[in-house]
Amino acid sequence: MAGEADLTVLLRTMRPKLHAQPYGYAVSDRAVAGAFAQIVEPEGMTVIATLAVLAAHGIPTDSAWARISLTVHSDLAAVGLTAAIAQALAAQGISANVVAGFYHDHVFVQWERREDAIAALRGLSGV
Repeated sequence: MAGEADLTVLLRTMRPKLHAQPYGYAVSDRAVAGAFAQIVEPEGMTVIATLAVLAAHGIPTDSAWARISLTVHSDLAAVGLTAAIAQALAAQGISANVVAGFYHDHVFVQWERREDAIAALRGLSGV
């Protein structure tokens, strides 16, 4: 089942959802139960999880990130969504780390800038 690929529709219907818990990025030598994402790279495994999950596994992290999920079912082959999001956030001085799932895109922004990021994304979608 393919998702939406039209950029205009994606932006109009993305409905960003801010998750309440702070997340962290860390490196681990083992899989972490309850992690949001685990990415294996030659240098090590990056783990993205709530700070509570990381702490429960004794994994330190040095910063907090907010997770914003775009609730629209985006097609993995859609062109321009990540660029539009990054540009809107960059215009506000907010970094964006995007993780694409099969159904949704998830944007991680600095915890202290989460409300600014939500406002920028809602502005991008015309809401």
